[in-house]
Amino acid sequence: MHTVQEEIIMKNKGTALLNILLFAAIIFVLAACGNQNGGAAGSSPAASHAASTEPAATATESPAASEQSSQPDPNQYKGVVVQLEGSQVGPMIVAKEKGWFAEEIGKYGATVEFQSLASASQYNEALAAGRLDIVRTGYIGTITAQAADIPFKALAEGSSGAPDAILVPQASEIQSIKDLKGKTIAVAKGSSSWGLLQHALKKEGLSPDDVKLVNLQPSDAQAAYQGGQVDAWVIFEPYRSQETSSGSSRIVAESNTIGIFTPGYVIARTEFADKYPELVEAFLKAYQKAIEWQKANLEEAIALNAKIKNVSEDTIRASMANPSSEPTNLPVSAEATTFQQQTADFMFELGEIKKKIDVSAVIDNSFIEKTLADLKAESNK
Repeated sequence: MHTVQEEIIMKNKGTALLNILLFAAIIFVLAACGNQNGGAAGSSPAASHAASTEPAATATESPAASEQSSQPDPNQYKGVVVQLEGSQVGPMIVAKEKGWFAEEIGKYGATVEFQSLASASQYNEALAAGRLDIVRTGYIGTITAQAADIPFKALAEGSSGAPDAILVPQASEIQSIKDLKGKTIAVAKGSSSWGLLQHALKKEGLSPDDVKLVNLQPSDAQAAYQGGQVDAWVIFEPYRSQETSSGSSRIVAESNTIGIFTPGYVIARTEFADKYPELVEAFLKAYQKAIEWQKANLEEAIALNAKIKNVSEDTIRASMANPSSEPTNLPVSAEATTFQQQTADFMFELGEIKKKIDVSAVIDNSFIEKTLADLKAESNK
């Protein structure tokens, strides 16, 4: 079978032969180049462009498809129960009572259960037993948990300071930290309040042996303090403001007066965070929503917290006005980590933890960074 070029040559003899051969060669070269570039020989430029762009069009999701694929799967974690501590004044109570924890976590099919625990030592016990998944806790609690080999991740910096104070009755002879020597002091061991007391004693050259510590949870400590069974009480909010706003007590020392940085943290059991990252982010999203709502609706937040805690609105107002009580939901800072390490080393020196720890080993900012990025993206839509 003759080619097109051969037929043309056979039909056109004579002087035109050279021109015809040259023309045919040019056509042949152009066709070959077209095939090498992915176009079909003989196809139009428009058809070649459509053929070359079709794979890219099918590989790229439309905005609607991409948005749909990013939506939570309501059956993803169906049957999972997320255990939270929901009694802390501020965003925890707000998010619980407004139903925002249940709402965000429920988007994945999981449900929420709340507990009311008194202090960090109880948080740690529940974390170790798998009865608590995520909790807002103090800096001392994270150190003692890590030293006890309780597996957890520090997800976020939950406050810029701990709102603890050393309280004494108005008529007490105790005027300074040094005056605490030989006195009986009520405090929940392992709490941020306990940490404040240790730092305060160290600053004034005193040791734990120079005072008589009575390990009591807040409700029992309050009864002992008000009954005159102890000389001083180291405590956090809202108990602190409840005592001081009534005029019955005064503050001997707090974190800012002794120059220490006492951050709070949001932590989660490692197994839970690794297995259910979306639920961790759902918690952080609800917590952030509660922080923003509380700032924008302070009086309503005060009334809500006062009702739940069964204390006066003046007490909650004073508690929330305390700069150290200001809630945050941010990546754990270098400043917090530096102070945390100093405190952990100090606790090891005191013999309160049995081994040295690297506090940075439990920090995982990836959850809060993703959560904040997602919230920013949502707000920009």
